[in-house]
Amino acid sequence: MSTTSLPAPDRSPRLREALLAASFTADGLLDLLGAPAYAALARSETVPALRATRGDAPLDTLVRLFLLQRPVPYERARTALPLAECVEDGWVVQEGDEVRATVDVRPYSGPEGQDWFIVSDLGCAVGGAGGIGSHEEGVVLGVGGASTTLAGITVRTPVASALDLGTGSGIQALHASQHATRVTATDLNPRALVFTRLTLALSGATPADLREGSLFEPVGSDTYDLIVSNPPFVISPGARLTYRDGGMGGDDLCRTLVQQAGDRLNDGGYAHFLANWQHVDGEEWPDRLRSWVPRGCDAWIVQREMQDITQYAELWLRDSGDHRTDPAQYAARYDAWLDEFEARKTKGVGFGWITLRKSASAVENPSIVIEEWPHPVEQPLGEAVEAHFARQDYLRTHDDAALLADHFTLAPEVMQEQVGLPGAEDPEHVVLRQNRGMRRATKVDAVGAGFAGVCDGTLPAGRILDAIAQLMNEDPVLLRDRTPQAIRLLVGEGFLEPAGQA
Repeated sequence: MSTTSLPAPDRSPRLREALLAASFTADGLLDLLGAPAYAALARSETVPALRATRGDAPLDTLVRLFLLQRPVPYERARTALPLAECVEDGWVVQEGDEVRATVDVRPYSGPEGQDWFIVSDLGCAVGGAGGIGSHEEGVVLGVGGASTTLAGITVRTPVASALDLGTGSGIQALHASQHATRVTATDLNPRALVFTRLTLALSGATPADLREGSLFEPVGSDTYDLIVSNPPFVISPGARLTYRDGGMGGDDLCRTLVQQAGDRLNDGGYAHFLANWQHVDGEEWPDRLRSWVPRGCDAWIVQREMQDITQYAELWLRDSGDHRTDPAQYAARYDAWLDEFEARKTKGVGFGWITLRKSASAVENPSIVIEEWPHPVEQPLGEAVEAHFARQDYLRTHDDAALLADHFTLAPEVMQEQVGLPGAEDPEHVVLRQNRGMRRATKVDAVGAGFAGVCDGTLPAGRILDAIAQLMNEDPVLLRDRTPQAIRLLVGEGFLEPAGQA
């Protein structure tokens, strides 16, 4: 698909001023549409939003033009936009006495309430008027659940350099521009680089260094403090759709991306990826992912979902609209997906997050945590991700004796639940539950519950255990021997914090 018909960003400030003046923002949309119509629009249902925008105010016009992608009368468009400039620059086209949009412009609220705009192809913004998917190979999608998930799990400390690999419509580069001195954005699709430039310009952000090419090829040997990527991770037969299909066999694209990231990270830098991975007969999926982690990096890998091969094929056939094509063609494509999986002995596909951190300590003693966590979490998780690696550093440098000599505090928002039959003298088990971040829950015995309950940073762990042993008539030496493992679990999962780090 050509880039010549796309808008020019040169006079974006004037367009941005008009959008803001009309309250064409995330908050403005919610006020205009109301919660039900706003939620329906996210489900690709446009009728409620059409009903809510029957007025002639500038905001009604802009919603119909850019979100619902309906033609609007020329005179109404002229009252809402610097229309001559927008036509000249290619944001809209005039057709008789009507005007229609050439791109999807979607309000997006930044982490500190900034009014941003994500620019993408018509009908390809996830949750947009056209819904998900397209038969066009080079389309550029807008904001979707995957992109917002990646933005939420990214560590947002100030850095000198950031790389958005596979930038798409530029949402990750936009986030990075708020805390990185220099942002580089790459994509194999030249249209994506144009859309990223439009997104940054219309959002009033600093321009990025845009480079065309695949994987790390466009950046050569450059290194970064932060790397983020929502790559085309779909495991499919062939590479029909650039925005989603990796073009390598199986999960090789995600594996290659993760393995090569280690050499592109500066010491202490983070790399965040969304990825799919195969569940192969005769192989444990955590072992497969552990082999991806590059030397010199710690890793935290979270599988959020696993689908069998039929569910997976159907999901992505619907994404591309193949379920609405000729039944014989749909069946043939479905067959091709199953043939691909059968050839690779794939029984399912996992989806999740992969975070790497470059660390000198990881060269000889890496921390690699791989877990399945399909439960709800509280976004944004960037601070929780950073805290996870800080805890791994602590555990790596503290043996059991040092652990028992240290002081701990119970993490904020941790609650205790007692589970058992009504009227029973003692609970069957006790659960500690987090109400923030990963929202974990873990069973603990009476010692663990008692220990966590009195951790306020004043007494060392060993002294607390000695007191518990006396109360429970246990041997204090044996209790000190068997409890450090439980303390490590509670620290590692964020229920307890070393007093010096709390």
